[in-house]
Amino acid sequence: MAESLIVIEHDRQQVKRASLHAITLARQLGGEYALLVIGQSLDKIAASLVTYGASAVIVADDPALAEPLADRYATVIAQAARECGAKTVLAVSSTYSKDVLPRAAALLDAPMITDVVALEEMEGSIAYRRPINAGSMFATVKLEGDRRVLSARATAFEAPAADAAPCPVKHFDLDVASLPHDMQFISREERKSSRPDLTEARVVISGGRPLKDKETFERLVGGLADALGGAIGATRAAVDAGMAPNDYQIGQTGKIVAPELYIGLGISGAVQHLAGIKDSRVIVAINKDPDAPIFHMATYALVGDLYQIVPQLIEAIRGS
Repeated sequence: MAESLIVIEHDRQQVKRASLHAITLARQLGGEYALLVIGQSLDKIAASLVTYGASAVIVADDPALAEPLADRYATVIAQAARECGAKTVLAVSSTYSKDVLPRAAALLDAPMITDVVALEEMEGSIAYRRPINAGSMFATVKLEGDRRVLSARATAFEAPAADAAPCPVKHFDLDVASLPHDMQFISREERKSSRPDLTEARVVISGGRPLKDKETFERLVGGLADALGGAIGATRAAVDAGMAPNDYQIGQTGKIVAPELYIGLGISGAVQHLAGIKDSRVIVAINKDPDAPIFHMATYALVGDLYQIVPQLIEAIRGS
């Protein structure tokens, strides 16, 4: 029996580190917790999770789960939660969890709260704090019922230490025939890049609409990212204009990042974008508009022409 069941994401080779932050939320909730990994050929991934203090690592491993089809994964999550008696199902906020967790919540007939950033005690029970209105406000929410489904904002919780005694790995007894088959996997398109993953990078360089076109975006944003060994991000306006792919988008409707260093090039600072970077340790903003809203959040603000400043910055870094 486990009080919480944590869904862990992976890329077929290794665990996505951001998903481990949900363990910290489970520890704050109290009680035992189990980790659930779903997919195919998961022995190596499961072995990497046994020292995170869980009561067990539950592995749903089958060719039918090779691709993350939301209806099948949600069914497995709901079945695993029932079998281990979990009152709480947890995962980090991501495109994956946004697709799968609401389906699992419906199957469990359980209420769901997304983007939890903190726990609060209210009248002797736990309440959940989450951002609303593009991160400009916070709501504190209480849930009724025996079960709940939560997604945690990874940037709000520290990464857990992997220093516990190894726990057992338990293989989930999967009835493939009971899985839904209405959804069919067609193809996968993956962007191969030598740059670090955006949500896990220590340095993120992001660009906005003033970069004009895809080539300029890559030359300046990509050039500075490569000089610093960082990842590339973009505003929604830059993505909509075709300068950057959708998976580069940072903000309330994109990815939430919290790097040690974030540099924004030509970004004015729409509230939706600022919601995605506010937990960054150091924010550097370069913009020719001295009244750009991002300057109010920036650790360092540089007013000037990015077309002159960024090439000089790249040259200085590479020459150092």
